[in-house]
Amino acid sequence: MRCPRCGADSDRVIDSRSSVEGDIIRRRRECLKCAARFTTYERIERHLPRVVKRDGSRESFDRAKIERGLISACRKRPIPSGALTRLIDEVVSELERRNEAEVPATQIGTLIMERLKGLDTVAYVRFASVYSAFDDVRQFIDVVKNIHEKHPRRGKANPNG
Repeated sequence: MRCPRCGADSDRVIDSRSSVEGDIIRRRRECLKCAARFTTYERIERHLPRVVKRDGSRESFDRAKIERGLISACRKRPIPSGALTRLIDEVVSELERRNEAEVPATQIGTLIMERLKGLDTVAYVRFASVYSAFDDVRQFIDVVKNIHEKHPRRGKANPNG
């Protein structure tokens, strides 16, 4: 492992911890040359399907791409710490269970939206608007009406504040 400070490739492991799920190992390391300390993570290499995009092109599954989209959709929302990681882990596990060589991007988006809807409806609408490539405001209104019909607000809003 290369030291992020000096670039040396000699270090020692100070501490190792496994995640609760057991699929990630966190290691604290110390560079033997400059004594800088840094953290690395080891994750099980998974064999995920190739993603078939809407235009027919294919690309490797990219967990970071999903994470970026979710972070953007959830910006300034009260999402519990670790909830997005768990959501992505669930989607990845589902894709592994299917054991398919290729999966349409639309299926991945649907898996994400199913889980996001239960987590935060505003983030769901944000994600759906980008994922579904809404063309006009009517599509936004339809999604919001659908959510409102299924999850009406309990009680009335306070007119004074």
